[in-house]
Amino acid sequence: MPDILIVGGGFAGMWAAAGAARLLRAHDASPTVALLTPDPDLTIRPRLYEADPAAYRVPLDRVLGPIGVPRIAATATGIDTARRVVTADGPEGPSELPYRRLVLATGSALVRPRFPGADLLHDIDTRDAAVALERHLQALPDAPAGPGRFTVVVAGAGFTGVEAAAELAGRLRAVAAPRGMADEVEVVLVERDTVVGRGLGEAARPVIERALDELGVVRRLGVTIERVDERAVHLSDGSAIPSRTTVWTAGVRASGLTAQLPAERDGLGRLAVDGWLRVRGLPEVYAAGDTAAAPAEDGHTVTQSCQHATPQGKFAGHNAAADLLGLDRAPFATDPYTTCLDLGGAGAVLTSGWDRALREVPVAYAKARKRAINESWIYPPVDDAEEILRRAYFRVGQRRPMPEPTG
Repeated sequence: MPDILIVGGGFAGMWAAAGAARLLRAHDASPTVALLTPDPDLTIRPRLYEADPAAYRVPLDRVLGPIGVPRIAATATGIDTARRVVTADGPEGPSELPYRRLVLATGSALVRPRFPGADLLHDIDTRDAAVALERHLQALPDAPAGPGRFTVVVAGAGFTGVEAAAELAGRLRAVAAPRGMADEVEVVLVERDTVVGRGLGEAARPVIERALDELGVVRRLGVTIERVDERAVHLSDGSAIPSRTTVWTAGVRASGLTAQLPAERDGLGRLAVDGWLRVRGLPEVYAAGDTAAAPAEDGHTVTQSCQHATPQGKFAGHNAAADLLGLDRAPFATDPYTTCLDLGGAGAVLTSGWDRALREVPVAYAKARKRAINESWIYPPVDDAEEILRRAYFRVGQRRPMPEPTG
C-alpha cells in the first residue's frame, strides 16, 4: 500500500501526485505514492462550457505512469483518520487502503436545486453532463417546432453562468443556422441578484453587459426559477419563459468526503488548513483544490478554481512527502489573483487582484489570453517524466509570457 495516498484525479490531485513524486525522486527516497480515482482521465473542467466537451480530457496514466505513480481505479467511500484508512469501491469490490500521509483532493460538485422539474436541468459541472448537453443541443433542429425550441435558459449569472451564456449564444446559432433556424435562437440569463456578475467586479460589469448585449443574451434579474417543465421555465414573478433547455450553474460545494473528517469546515464544506495545507487538527492529512479553504494573499481565501487548485496540489504533495522525509515543508503561496472571463464571440475581460481591477487591454488580447489558458496553460505535459516533474515545482510569481497589448 502507498505511503502517500492522493484521493482525487482532478488538477489538485494530479499535481499533488507529481509534487510528491518530484521530491521523493530528488532525494532518492523509498516512500511510495498512489492516486485513487475512478476516472481514467483528467477532465479539463474549465472548458466544459465550450463545444465538443468530450475532447477536454487528458489520460491520467500518461501523466502518472512516467513518474512512477500508480492509479488505483476505485471510488473513495470513507475516511477513517483514527485508523489512517480510506475505504473504496472498485471493480473487485470494497477495499481498505492504509496510508501514512493522505492528500484529499476530491474537488467539488454542483449544488442542485429541489424545485419541481429539477431532473430536467442540464449542467456543465462534469464531462458526462456537458456531453449530454451537447447531444441535446445538436438534436434541437429535429425536435418538434414550437415556442422555445432554440431558447436556452442559463440559471446563475456568476463566472460559470456568464461564460456559459456567452458561449451558448454562438453554439446555438452554429446548430440552428445550417437548417435556416438561426432567428429562433435566444439565450436568457436568469439571476436572483439585481445585477449580472456581482462577484466579478464593478469595473468589469459594463464590459460584460455590453458583450451580452452584443451577443443578444437576454437578462432576467431579481427573479428565481420556481419550476421547470418540458416546455417552459417558470419564474418567481409569475412569468414563464418558453424553453426546451435549462442549464443550471448556481453554486458548488466541496466533496462530501470532507464531512467525514473530524475537522473544521467553511460554508462551502471546505476543510480549514494551515499554511502548509495540512488539515487543522489532523497532522497526517493534507487537503488541496476545492476541498481546501487555503489562505491566499492579502488575507483572502482561495477560490474554487483551477487557478488555485493547481498550485495547491503541488504544495500539498510536496509537503506530504517532506513530512515523511523529515524535511522542511514549503508554506503555501499563490500568484497574485486574476480573472479572465470568456465572453464568447464578444471576446473576454481581464481583471487583476481581489478588488477585480479592470485590465484596460484590447478585446483581442484578452481573448488570446483566455484561449492560451484554456487550450494550453492548464494542460499537463504527458509521456515525459522530466517535463512533468519540472512542472510540478511551484514557482510563485512567474507568469507565462503573453504578447504586449496592441491596437
